[in-house]
Amino acid sequence: MTLELTEVGLRPEAAHVVVPGLERLTPLSLAELCARPDLQTRVDRKYVVPSTVVADLVEQVHGDSAVLVIDGRAGLRYVSVYFDTVDLTCYLAAAHGRRRRYKVRTRSYLDTETCLLEAKTVGGRGETVKRRAPYPFADRDRLTEAGRDVLQGWLGPELPDLFPTLTTSYLRTTLVDAAGARVTVDGEVRGEVPDGGSEQLAGNVIVETKSPAAATATDRWFWARGYRPVRLSKYAVGLAALQPELPANRWARTLRRWYPQS
Repeated sequence: MTLELTEVGLRPEAAHVVVPGLERLTPLSLAELCARPDLQTRVDRKYVVPSTVVADLVEQVHGDSAVLVIDGRAGLRYVSVYFDTVDLTCYLAAAHGRRRRYKVRTRSYLDTETCLLEAKTVGGRGETVKRRAPYPFADRDRLTEAGRDVLQGWLGPELPDLFPTLTTSYLRTTLVDAAGARVTVDGEVRGEVPDGGSEQLAGNVIVETKSPAAATATDRWFWARGYRPVRLSKYAVGLAALQPELPANRWARTLRRWYPQS
């Protein structure tokens, strides 16, 4: 049953300006989301689209979907801090398409003041494999010794020294469709490097579908309208935009969509 805004406690002014129409969807608590099948090994497809397209997507595809709501908010503030070596080994491995690569970050949920330490690797079939563990919210912008021990258990004892190289912030709405696939919509996306330089996504949002393998209803809807998945890592594209001297051929198309003014 679909509930009204007042029934679920979703305040209209906090409903996430990037995703209109959420009041028609079924609310989903964080506990309910966590109880659903985990998608730590999955296929991700990402799209950079005008924010106006998302309203049509919700209306035409997600009438039976659920939306994550925490404390009356469906638009939730996320901050991720990415860690790399001094010579940007992780970035360069992604830039050159190396199969044996990893990405390390802390992801903080500002609305609940919780944090996770995460590592992403690429599986044998090209799928994303994500590992994560609870992490102190106060330490979100640095790697503690305990955090490094966890990473070495995931990535191996030869893990090099890692330092914060990019912070991204965004407002995320999470949908779960009738088939159980997850769709996230990220707006107000901003990247910032330690020296203070920053950039914000210009006029577009990032929609990501997450499923075990098969295309989701959202994917098929985008494809029918001429939108195709793009290479997009918030870390890689954000760092390439802020440090244009870095190799970025793999993300040239995405950069043109992300920063059309450049």
